[in-house]
Amino acid sequence: MIAGAVHMKFKFDKKYFCWGLTAFLVIVASILFYYILFHRSSLSNGIRTFISIAMPIIDGFVLAYLMTPVLNKIEKYIIRPLYVKAKVPLTDKSKRRMRGLSILVTIVLILIICYEFFGLIIPEVVRSIQSIIFQFPIYINNLTNWALGLMKNNPDLEETVNGLITQYSPKLLEYLNTNLLPHINELVKTLSMSVLSIFKALWNFVIGFIISIYVLGSKEKFAGQAKKIAYALFDRKTGNEVISNFRFIHSTFIGFIGGKIVDSIIIGIICFVCTSIIGTPYAILVSVIIGVTNVIPFFGPWIGGIPSALLVLMVDPMHALYFTILILVIQQFDGNILGPRILGESTGISGFWVLFSILLFGGVFGFVGMIIGVPTFAVIYRLLSDIIKTLLRKRGLPEETSAYAGAVCLEEGHCKKKEVIADEEISDH
Repeated sequence: MIAGAVHMKFKFDKKYFCWGLTAFLVIVASILFYYILFHRSSLSNGIRTFISIAMPIIDGFVLAYLMTPVLNKIEKYIIRPLYVKAKVPLTDKSKRRMRGLSILVTIVLILIICYEFFGLIIPEVVRSIQSIIFQFPIYINNLTNWALGLMKNNPDLEETVNGLITQYSPKLLEYLNTNLLPHINELVKTLSMSVLSIFKALWNFVIGFIISIYVLGSKEKFAGQAKKIAYALFDRKTGNEVISNFRFIHSTFIGFIGGKIVDSIIIGIICFVCTSIIGTPYAILVSVIIGVTNVIPFFGPWIGGIPSALLVLMVDPMHALYFTILILVIQQFDGNILGPRILGESTGISGFWVLFSILLFGGVFGFVGMIIGVPTFAVIYRLLSDIIKTLLRKRGLPEETSAYAGAVCLEEGHCKKKEVIADEEISDH
């Protein structure tokens, strides 16, 4: 008889689900730790292969992320007022048209700026490089004559330089014969692969640019899907905290990277104006180098300034001295006046952690790591700081660092200065 059968209804138990999810994550983390520990090479190769395949998509999201602030301003202050003035009803269809028009205006504006900028800069840079190549023997001869004249007027310096040349010339010849010359074929092969890599990167960039248009057209939908996932996985309070943290990550990255780009453009323009006034050789080329490398915090001025000064030194040693003084003045102006005004407190970390993050992420990810290292570490620092404050709050302990600096905690929630404690101990004795 089927009538007596008992129909059991499945009931979802959140507690058992959390236990199962925790066990699954522990197993995944253990497997991942094992592979990191014993199969690092294969794991890194797999990651590089995945990144290489996904690079067009990554480029698309990065381009869309960087163009979003421009798109928002154009849509808010230009396109939407035109629709309102024309009394067009803001239906879903008109909003899609508004977004499409905003994307078109954004892309056209960015392409015009890039074309005008590179149209002015690239030809001058190419001419400067060609001039350097053609006149390189003359520059070397000028630099040699200047060095010989300087040493002739300073016998002690001449003796020191001759001693260094005598000491290191055999080592240099040995390095050239044993290390450099046998690897010329490998060097040519590496350069050929670099050219192919550049073409591949350009192709990925073109595909990424097309992808970025689709991302910009559906950015609210992507944001809504991300929020839906957050509220599905967490309760409302935790979901709000997750969304708030992602908003902080967004504001930190877009504030720092956007501000640094604007800051570097201004520094490059200032450098070009000043070098043109004092007559520095290859003013446009060295200004471009200074502006591009200025995107890197802390080390950027040195990375761009040293090779630029050496380039000017080959042409005119006195102008190299003027250029070095100028760069020092410009970087002081940038570090103390312009940079703080543009960037403000976009990172919220001290100079030590800025240096630490640049060295750490630069060593792991290279040039890109030096650029994104500071905002990435600022986000990690903020999240860890929030976790520590939450734990201290649960224990009834003060959250301010000043409460722990030079103090001894006697009991939970109460601290006294060391000096006060020492005075009390002396008085007791």
